[in-house]
Amino acid sequence: MKCALVVPAWVPQEIFSSKTASSQINYWQPLGTLYVAAVLRQAGHEVRFFNGAFLTHNAICAGLREFNPGFIGLYSTTFGWEKAKKAAQDFKMMLGKQVFICAGGPYPIAAQEKCLEDAGASMDAIITGEGEYSTLELIERLESGNGLEGIRGVVYNSAGGIIKNQPRPLISDLDAIPFPARDLLGDAGLYIPPPATYKRKPVAVLMTSRGCNRNCIYCFQIDKTRKSGIRCRSVENVLKEIEHCLKEGYREIKFIDDTLAADYNRALRLAREIKARGLDFTWFASACVNQVDKPLLQAFKDAGCWAILFGAESGVQKNLNTIRKGTTLAQIRTAVKAAREVGLKVSTPFMFGIPGETFEEGLQTIDFAVDIDPDIANFHAITPFPGTYLYDNIEKFGYLSDELSDFTYQGAAFVPYTMTREEIIKLRRIGFRKFYGRPSFMLKKLLELRTPHDFGVALKSIKSLFWLFINNNERLKAKS
Repeated sequence: MKCALVVPAWVPQEIFSSKTASSQINYWQPLGTLYVAAVLRQAGHEVRFFNGAFLTHNAICAGLREFNPGFIGLYSTTFGWEKAKKAAQDFKMMLGKQVFICAGGPYPIAAQEKCLEDAGASMDAIITGEGEYSTLELIERLESGNGLEGIRGVVYNSAGGIIKNQPRPLISDLDAIPFPARDLLGDAGLYIPPPATYKRKPVAVLMTSRGCNRNCIYCFQIDKTRKSGIRCRSVENVLKEIEHCLKEGYREIKFIDDTLAADYNRALRLAREIKARGLDFTWFASACVNQVDKPLLQAFKDAGCWAILFGAESGVQKNLNTIRKGTTLAQIRTAVKAAREVGLKVSTPFMFGIPGETFEEGLQTIDFAVDIDPDIANFHAITPFPGTYLYDNIEKFGYLSDELSDFTYQGAAFVPYTMTREEIIKLRRIGFRKFYGRPSFMLKKLLELRTPHDFGVALKSIKSLFWLFINNNERLKAKS
């Protein structure tokens, strides 16, 4: 069957401030969609990918009209749902009832049958979990002319109303899944993280595991009970994908596991194997501060890792406890210090608007960020995406925006009872100004400039910080 996988058209200004988008925007490779594409192609289906990050809605429509697929798979985040719904309406009107339209991604997984209730006749089904084999089985049923009864992980429209099948068990053997179909991306050089978060292009993103065994209240996971824990690919399988990426011309890899160090010995072995094989690429990873130590971080550095992200989140222990982070301020300090000592660049995101947090505690978080002095600090608004514990229990903690477009880390979709939306916006502005406006920080970054890439990043950052310093209320004013 002809299968089209689509990310609806969007522009950076819908997520980020128009004044700072150039230094915040990132175009990550959509691994979930590419995994589905790989499984479909392995089964003999013809697949095309249309990415609305680089194509207008009209261009996507023209491509679909020419391809004339029998199946369209739409990807949707929470803030992108309205666009996905509108895209489905236009695609159905353009191609007719014979095209089967199915949606997947974070929002459909969380909202499930509510998506079909909202979308009406323009959408035929929703994938409610990992999409690879649910999508494949659905397409095989369509080809054979059989119904969709019993396909695990699928909710669908029928003549008698919406039918919700049983959930599909999570994939246990991740090594059995073919590598993501990155060749469908076209120009790989377009897919880059934000400035200052990569060294070389093109950049591939890669997952060595799925799932999480932690319980942060703001984190979305398919397995809410965490019964399945973390499912890891074998080190050998990961190395094969790394070598595959290098043969395709990638020069940097961003590991996007929730934490690459969940299994300490596995992470150490992976780093040592990368070094032993002489694989020439730079890489970036994320890790929990209580799962790393200096020997592991040194092994990362020796294997080509140049930067690491630690989810610091808050500079107040009470607030770390509230979000169930499972870490301490001392562990954050120790991990940042160890990473800096072995020569890694350190990125630490923080968040404001934690349930029970006060404005004064937000200021303490900013002081903590300045004190530990990472290379990059981000200041976000905590966002309770559908499917998270915070979202499911929102009445206990505060107020929630009724606009899905606010569900970004900049939108302050959630406001705790102890703070106002204006205070969250203000804390973000103060945080960026106080952290990046220090003369010592500016001098350090100036002395690190070496290449044209470094200077380009610096110029974008200066422009964005200028607007953050003078006005970070753009989104807020637009709603007034």
